[in-house]
Amino acid sequence: MNIRQFVKQYREDWKRLEEYAGHLQKKGRRVTGGDISKFHRLYQKAAQHLSYSQTYYPDEEVTRYLNELVSKSHNLLYKDQVSSFQQVRYFFSTKFIGLLLEQWKFIVIAMLLFLFGGLAAFLSVANDPLHFYSIMPADMAAGVNPEQLGVGHDAIDSSLISAQIMTNNIQVAILAFASGITFGLLTVFVLAYNGLIVGALAAVFWHAGMSYEFWAYIVPHGMIELTAIFIAGGAGLLMGYKLFVPGPYTRGYQLKENAKRSVQLFLGTIPLFIIAGIIEGFITPSTLSLEMKYVVALVTVVGLLVYIMCGKLLLDKRRTYESES
Repeated sequence: MNIRQFVKQYREDWKRLEEYAGHLQKKGRRVTGGDISKFHRLYQKAAQHLSYSQTYYPDEEVTRYLNELVSKSHNLLYKDQVSSFQQVRYFFSTKFIGLLLEQWKFIVIAMLLFLFGGLAAFLSVANDPLHFYSIMPADMAAGVNPEQLGVGHDAIDSSLISAQIMTNNIQVAILAFASGITFGLLTVFVLAYNGLIVGALAAVFWHAGMSYEFWAYIVPHGMIELTAIFIAGGAGLLMGYKLFVPGPYTRGYQLKENAKRSVQLFLGTIPLFIIAGIIEGFITPSTLSLEMKYVVALVTVVGLLVYIMCGKLLLDKRRTYESES
């Protein structure tokens, strides 16, 4: 049986299982013994389909879909309802990490698009500083003065700057994510364009002999901030790719399924933007030495790596437990 025949033959059973799961999850709904029995039979069939799919279609979308469906159904059947706090903890400690590991290729592509734009702009402005004014928006270009970097710390309202920065960066991430609906084309532009801006700025400060100072003001918040933007951009690219290459499914089905996964990826970036905004509002403009700002950047990178590794350990532990249940 090929994958198209497999999906066509059992898709209605999976849809009915989803409907029963939604029915059981709604508070106030009357659930009969017959409902539970039908749900259990559909769950058992879906578990068998998952086993078959893992054997013959391990890298296909249908296997990931069935894994999520069976896991959700298992939780409804055999586990007590968890509190909202526990759900949030599970999402950020396990679910989000699982999504990152599943979709890492799209996140890497988002990073490469950003780096491509940054490198192109840096080489262009390094070759001819006047290119800076062709790349940057006029209002931003007019406000750039390397000699003013780090001047006026005492005049900065850190709390206001932090809020503005978080809002702006989340808007960029939302645009990169939501642009997936354009088959990912606008997402590609957003990522490359933001890379152009950073690259052009880096070249201006390089000409002024202030690269060390420039990056000291960028990397403390930038390591987390850019990671979050790459994740959001990767979510948009994932959605765009699935719309462009739907495989054996309809584009409507792919939009529904991958929009949900992309939204979850995007939501996982919100705490990263909050942390980046706090750093950019309070640490970046502070009077700390440049060396200490690089130390802060290193700490953020180590923190991200530890978070991902711990999340992977929890994910592996959970999967082992569910396979043995």
